Amino acid sequence: MQEKIKEIADRVHELRELSDFTVRDMAEYLQVSDETYEKYENGSEDIPASILFEIAQKLRVDMATLLTGEEPRMNIFTVTRDGKGVSVERRKQYKYQNLAEKFIHKKAEFFIVSVEPKPSGAKPETNSHPGQEFNYVLEGSLKVYIHNNEIILNKGDSIYFDSSYKHAMEALNGETARFLAVIM
Repeated sequence: MQEKIKEIADRVHELRELSDFTVRDMAEYLQVSDETYEKYENGSEDIPASILFEIAQKLRVDMATLLTGEEPRMNIFTVTRDGKGVSVERRKQYKYQNLAEKFIHKKAEFFIVSVEPKPSGAKPETNSHPGQEFNYVLEGSLKVYIHNNEIILNKGDSIYFDSSYKHAMEALNGETARFLAVIM
């Protein structure tokens, strides 16, 4: 997984330089410190998917380009068969599967996210990113932490929120939870 993180970091670095943005420009846009952004680019810190989405927006490339190194080519439609989306293990607590990586100029990113249960009492790490997010629970139950709130979502429940607020998801009842995440 470390090799994949480094490949993505290298692509981000190269595209930033080609776009004539400074580290400071990117850090300000992403609302992170220069040091954090530099860690993203040198591969010493994994880039959260939500931040990667924002980087893609700033660099005016598709997120799939950053993830895979290949340009999306589909502009009328794209089909992703069950279990065949590009899998990305961006953070230890979540496993992402991109559902539309081949479609060019998307207005949002679509993922199936799997969350494994944690030991009792272990609170998940929060993150934030500019934009909005929609999550729809496909299986299991989730506890969503957002801006000093804890919301329980069960299969069929959904939440739409301002993702600039710190947030995290936790699988409940000792079972893996899966949800559709749309990041805009």
